Amino acid sequence: MSSKPIGLFDSGIGGTSIWKEVIKLLPNENTIYLADSKNAPYGEKSAEEILALSIKNTELLISKGCKLIIVACNTATTNAITYLRTNYAIPFIGIEPAIKPAALYSKTGAIGILATKGTLTSKLFEKTANEYTKTITTIKQDGEGLVPLIEAGKLNSDELYKLLENYLKPMLQFNIDHLVLGCTHYPYLIPQINTILGEGVKIIDSGEAVAKQTKTILEKNNLLKTSSIKSTHQFYINTKKTVLEVILNNPNSIYTVNELDF
Repeated sequence: MSSKPIGLFDSGIGGTSIWKEVIKLLPNENTIYLADSKNAPYGEKSAEEILALSIKNTELLISKGCKLIIVACNTATTNAITYLRTNYAIPFIGIEPAIKPAALYSKTGAIGILATKGTLTSKLFEKTANEYTKTITTIKQDGEGLVPLIEAGKLNSDELYKLLENYLKPMLQFNIDHLVLGCTHYPYLIPQINTILGEGVKIIDSGEAVAKQTKTILEKNNLLKTSSIKSTHQFYINTKKTVLEVILNNPNSIYTVNELDF
């Protein structure tokens, strides 16, 4: 069982930001990653659609023998993880915007949250935000349009930068000192975000915390890989694989990228 892979899925290539943190902390583990780019972004879909897609991805990963699944998508986590944990026997790791540390460590009393509509309007997000931001000014921004541009390979385009500027510059008027990234695609935008917001704003994403939680759950369930055989990583995408290959760009890992209609 311990040599079986960790499964991850996301509405496209964004969850690879989580995958990179996981294999950095757990280099011995095998992984299978599903990039559901055909249905990206999940954040603009209904709760029912998001749940149906999450079930589809989960069952495909289980059919490929995964021992644990990381829902490497904020929107899928906030809308589907309770159902998944209730209806499937293997452990699930979810991803939520890191509101708690931003609120706790803010010195100006104001934080920004950049996320998808599907995350910002979910009950789980509302519960977390209400719990930790009662005395904090919270500026929430729907990052509409960012995910499709990233999925199209336009990571460094003027179009994407201008969109980011429109979303983030107004936050500076509220004197934010932390920006929470509420979508796993967004860590790939950190260089542009830093340029727009400057050094006074700390950017927080969930990747490292998710990797640590994954290790904890594997240890708790005696699922850590003990074999010394070099780890392998399989990626499946249901659109053209070019963008996924470019964003991975990881010569230190043995991995294959496959196009699969799912």
